[in-house]
Parts: sequence; structure tokens; C-alpha cells
Amino acid sequence: MDTVFDSRLNREIETLTERLHPPRVCIDNNSCRDCTVVKVDSANKYGILLEMVQVLTDLDLCISKSYISSDGGWFMDVFHVTDQAGKKLTDNNLMRQVEKELCATRAKEDIYDETELEICEELKSNYSKQNVSTEHTALEMSGMDRPGLLSEISAVLVDMGCSVTSATAWTHNGRAACIIYVEEASRPGPIKDPKRLAQVKEQLENVVEARGGKGERNNVRLRNFPAGRTHTERRLHQLMYADRDYESCHACHGDTSGYHKKGCDGTHVSISRCEDRGYWVVNVICRDRPKLLFDTVCILRDMQYVVFHAAISSKKSIANQEYFIRHKWNGIALQTESEKEKFILCIIAAIERRVSHGLRVDICTQNRMGLLSQVTRVIRENGLSIPRVEIGPRGENVVGTFYVTDPSGQQVNPNIVEVLRQESRGSADVVTNHNVPCGLSRSSSSSSSSVNNSSVEDKARYSIGSKLWSHFGKISCNFGPIKS
Repeated sequence: MDTVFDSRLNREIETLTERLHPPRVCIDNNSCRDCTVVKVDSANKYGILLEMVQVLTDLDLCISKSYISSDGGWFMDVFHVTDQAGKKLTDNNLMRQVEKELCATRAKEDIYDETELEICEELKSNYSKQNVSTEHTALEMSGMDRPGLLSEISAVLVDMGCSVTSATAWTHNGRAACIIYVEEASRPGPIKDPKRLAQVKEQLENVVEARGGKGERNNVRLRNFPAGRTHTERRLHQLMYADRDYESCHACHGDTSGYHKKGCDGTHVSISRCEDRGYWVVNVICRDRPKLLFDTVCILRDMQYVVFHAAISSKKSIANQEYFIRHKWNGIALQTESEKEKFILCIIAAIERRVSHGLRVDICTQNRMGLLSQVTRVIRENGLSIPRVEIGPRGENVVGTFYVTDPSGQQVNPNIVEVLRQESRGSADVVTNHNVPCGLSRSSSSSSSSVNNSSVEDKARYSIGSKLWSHFGKISCNFGPIKS
């Protein structure tokens, strides 16, 4: 007798299981002295681990330890979490929100009464959310990185009459990916006219491909999201994975115990086989940082691996992750050395993408048309690059974080902050982050703040080539591609 697989029937059975066994969440502040313990029991389904970790990271919670078990039809997980200050959760509204979000894997609007909705709206203004709005058109770009790329893209959007509502961009290994949410400047709302979308896309493609070589991988996409939610950082991982940024990564070979040796700061990934249960055992040791678990689980999902068991812990600045996995479809995955090497490089790339380099500049100013273009133009004209940026609305203002680096490898003069403040017409609250930029010692970080203003002037003269390229980039937007 033949067995026929019906995806609709399988989905109905899955939703029935979820209704019969909804997630149960227990938030415990008594078991651990230093953190809050969040326990989750639920019917198992593909991707549930990523959903749970995504909820916690979106609420700005730090996961210091976790135990995961989902072998069979049940999912059991324990998270040790703290707030951004490293303290236990004491806000009752936040704890209620954690419970509600973890329980609500479907149709969240059905689980809140009017009082809880008011609490949720207040929490959304206090805690960052990474779900994209369904009211704007999304520009997705991936391709070769170069200084001034984001500035040129944002300038084209202004010239085309598009207003940027929020933007997030990552760079890694010479590749770049960004998601920019735009709407019509003349009237709020998404760009729905197909001809208008095609015109904007064509101009953006001209800019992205302006200095690219023949056969260069570049991708520009404009689309309106349907009803539902897409996670910005989740999507950025997918874009960079599809762009194969992992190909330029370098694996740290040898025993993972070598990480603790002096001078070894790379990410160590090892793979072994558990023959009894058919698992692949993946061990990851690297520097600990916020959202590390989220980034690792994202890439495992993108490569279609299912996590059956996992143990995650951190001690001081070192994070240890151990996963017991199987491929969702291919039972013979990771059989060759080339497959294992690619797997390791993909894990390393996912962890490295969010590592911040350079000087951090936080901006808070009144929202207005062309703000992103103005800020990125100032950074570009001072001969600097932006390896990572996140900017979006908060009430009537706009808040943004820019990581700024010098392509020549020199330290960034903190006086760039004053230039940005002036460009914001005196209405911006621009501050430098006092944490040590990646790769700098505290002494070098503090000494860089004493550099005189002459270095800024030198950079302005040094960046005259960047200015010429800037004007050329804007002019080139008016030319269409040459077709043979």
C-alpha cells in the first residue's frame, strides 16, 4: 500500500497538537541567585527553538545559559536570562510580556484583553522589536561592499521621492546586506504601483552595480510584505547566507581547548558523530556577546538542521555551545570533508556578522525626510566607512546606532561626532559609546579621544576622491544599463 503525504493534512494535525498542548511557561526568580530562569514546555514542531530564542532577544534579554531537549513530540527548554544591565527581571509587566510572547506562537491579537493591550503598547515603546512593519515597502540589497554604498543608496531614495522609515545594514567579509523600509514621501504608505517600484529598483541597481566587476553577485529587491511579520535580523542572516559571505571565513583548526590559549580569539567549531542516536554533535566556543544564541540557531535553521538537544553556557567572556542535530531532509548530510568544512564556515560567518568594529555613534534627533542620506553623506565625505548601522523611529524622534571605521586602518577621530551634531542642525543628541571598540585596548581608546581637530581637516582633504565618487554616483543614477 502506497503512503501519500498531504502537507495540508500534516499541518492540520500539527495545529491540533498545538491546541491540545499549548506552551506552558514558568518564570522563576528564586532558583538562581544571579538570573531569572524561564522554563518552557510545548508540543514540538520544526523551528520552535528559533521562535523562543527570537522572542527573548527581541525583548532585549541576555541568555547566559540554556538547556534544550526536543527528542520526540515534546519540546522542553530552560533559559537563564538577565536584562541588559545583567540583573534579574523585576518588571512584572515585562515578565507578563515574556510569558505571553512565548505562549503566543499563533495569532497574538487573540490573547490580549484591553488592559493587556495597553501594557503591550507601553512595552513595545520601551523594548526593541525587530519585526518589520507591514505598512511599508522593503528594500532588500545584498552584494559587494564598498565605502559610501549606503550613502549612495539613501541619496537615490531621496531623489526618487521615497522616505526611509527604518534601516538595518550589516557588512562581513567584503559583502554587504541591508533592509531599508520606505514609503512614499508625498503620502504615507507602501509603494503599490508596479511601474513605480520598477523605476526605483532600476535606479538602485545602477548604483549597486556602478563599481562592480563583471559577474559580481549583487541583488536588489523591492517588495511589500503580506499580512504577517518578517524578522529583520533573521532576514539579514538569510541574505548574507544566500550571498555566500561564509566563503571568505577562516576556520580555527585544532582542539577547541586551544581557544583558551593566549592570542586565540577566533571561533572554534568542531563536529563529531553520535552513532547510537544518529546525531551530529556540534561544539562551538567563541567570545560571548548578546544575541549569540539567536545568530547560531538562525544559521542552523537556514541550513535546515533540527536541534534535538543542546547545552549553552558562558563563563566570563567565553561562550560554550553544544548541539545535537540532524538534517531535516538529508539523513546522510555531513558525510564528506567538504560538507563539514562548509558547515563550520557557515557557523563562523553567522557569529562574526554581528561583531561590531570601529567607533560607535548613537544618534537621536527629530524625524525628517532625508535624515539617513545626510548622516551617511557626512560620514562618507570624511573618508569613513559604516560596517554596521541600525536606525528607526521611536515616538516622534529617530534613534540610530552607527559603527564607523577608517578604511585605511587608522583610528577614527571621535570629533566626527561634532560634525554629525552640526549636520543634525543642533537638534541631535549624538554621543560616543565609551566601550572599547573591537580590537582596541582601553589605552588606545582613551588616547584617541584626545586627537586634535586637525586630523578631521586632514580627512576632509583626504576624502576629496570620495566626494567625486559621490557626485558621480548620483549622476550615474540617471543612466540606464548598457545592453548589448
